[in-house]
Amino acid sequence: MDIFLIILGVICLVAGMLGCVLPLLPGPPLAYVGMLLFHFTGRLQFTPVQLVVWAVLVVLVQVLDYVIPMLGTKYAGGTKWGNWGCVIGTVAGLFFPPWGIILGPFVGAVIGELAGDKNLKDALRSGFGSLAGFLFGTVVKLALCGYFVWQFLVAF
Repeated sequence: MDIFLIILGVICLVAGMLGCVLPLLPGPPLAYVGMLLFHFTGRLQFTPVQLVVWAVLVVLVQVLDYVIPMLGTKYAGGTKWGNWGCVIGTVAGLFFPPWGIILGPFVGAVIGELAGDKNLKDALRSGFGSLAGFLFGTVVKLALCGYFVWQFLVAF
């Protein structure tokens, strides 16, 4: 049974890493499931504190993944129009993977700023802030999943 759980856990870790860049897979939650599977084997054990802290980090990273593009829009000089456009673009982009997920916040922020009477230059700056936020969120997800892989390798 341990071998089965370890193989399933490795599959979850790999899928989690892929999920950081592929929009249809929830990367960090999958990687966390892999860590839980490892914990239930006789070979790898983690402390309850580790498991709880990791769960909190996964939830935090998943929430930030949706919030960071909006913050990027705001700090790039965007207005509430750009923020709402970013939110709407993010949701709409979910229906057009993979490019919709990448470009949705950008296009939404630009359209939102243009609807709010900003000029094209300011609207594009807001859109690029949204894109930078999205890319930063992806790096954070990759870092967390990479940490899980490292913890698995150290414990194994």
